[in-house]
Amino acid sequence: MGPAGRPPEPQGLSDQKTTGYTDRLTGLGNRHRLSDKVRQLAADRAADPAPFTVGIVNLDGFKPINDLFGQASGDEILCQVAHRLKACVPDGAIVTRHDGDEFAIVLPLVFERLGAERAGQLIKDVLSAPYDLGDRNVRLSASLGFAVYPFAGEDFEELMKSAETALYRSKRRGRGQITVYSREIAQEMKQATQLEQALRNAIINDTVDVHFQPIVRLRDNRIVGFEALARWIDPDLGFVSPAVFVPLAEERGFIDTLSEMLLRKAAEATLAWPRDLFLSFNLSSVQLMDLRTSFNTLSILNSVGFDPRRLELEITETAVMSSADTARRIIKELKDAGIRISLDDFGTGQSSLGRLREFTFDKVKIDRAFVSAITTDRTSEHIIKAIVSMCEGLDLEVVAEGIETDAEARKLRELGCGMGQGYYFGKPVDSAATLRYLAENHHDFALVDRASA
Repeated sequence: MGPAGRPPEPQGLSDQKTTGYTDRLTGLGNRHRLSDKVRQLAADRAADPAPFTVGIVNLDGFKPINDLFGQASGDEILCQVAHRLKACVPDGAIVTRHDGDEFAIVLPLVFERLGAERAGQLIKDVLSAPYDLGDRNVRLSASLGFAVYPFAGEDFEELMKSAETALYRSKRRGRGQITVYSREIAQEMKQATQLEQALRNAIINDTVDVHFQPIVRLRDNRIVGFEALARWIDPDLGFVSPAVFVPLAEERGFIDTLSEMLLRKAAEATLAWPRDLFLSFNLSSVQLMDLRTSFNTLSILNSVGFDPRRLELEITETAVMSSADTARRIIKELKDAGIRISLDDFGTGQSSLGRLREFTFDKVKIDRAFVSAITTDRTSEHIIKAIVSMCEGLDLEVVAEGIETDAEARKLRELGCGMGQGYYFGKPVDSAATLRYLAENHHDFALVDRASA
């Protein structure tokens, strides 16, 4: 080993070759240098295979930085990240940069999971501090994946593949997560890959369906709209919950394809509804970081012949927090076209009131966690009463989600809540069943239906 625990440099490298081992932007080593360092370290420990750790660091939400502030700002952040990584890793560690916003570290003196997690927590904390761009500060988080040699792989390619698997797991769990590779995680990721392929095939074969759940006006239980909800039944896997396959599509980078297919299906189905009914549709956090979202959404509505003023897009507080500046721009473009915006799951985030101040929403949806307890928990009742009163002052409509009993509906009505949805009014059903529901429950639709019969 070299000084301070560093493995010796590969022998016989000329200056010209060394240049090929350096990332020009940050001055760090690149993947070629990482490969040489890992192979050298493994060779040094071949006789007595003492463990060491390899990690991959990926910045969360970095792409919108380039989109909003330009590549120069993005490059400046990458240079600051490189500086912070070099400053916070222990002596003997190696930091390299791969393409884009991905960095790698080699920790020769980290031998097991707990040590990797401690190192990862330090790196995560250091990278979460604001980045100075001169006229503004930007905050980012980082996701990390670690692999310990030789348990996660005995050669460079296998070790890096294990670290990448751990990183994927971190990304699936949300932003700012740390994962150390294990066989259990590998099996979980293998199953996720199989599920991904099945979902991709379902999208190609147009077998992911849209179901609709009624939204009613509470004072008279009149139907005012429907929320579109994704449903997927696979021939081999059976029913797959959207809580499983939607995050998977987000993580694997094809949520836009899935969402646009579902929006088209939903918009086409609504053409048979009375024109006074609106369609409510969910946007993912990924779509609120993509500046093409508003254009793609309006293009679909235009091709179907659906009036944008009948569409309400639901977004969560978490989604707008991911990249607030990009989300604000997308929301403005959608609202300028007549689309209404709802804040979903209100009350469950960390700063919902701040979101109401920063964004121009049209509607707030009260999370079912409060609704389900409204008849038994006075705290939930007072929270809902306060939300309704606040929204009235802000000229925001209110929808209560997850209503399952007549008692809940009556209590919400007494508190002044304007709209509601839940199993009490109707479960999500397919487009054909929705038409039958309308024939039975919407007076204007029933008259038209009988007149055309």
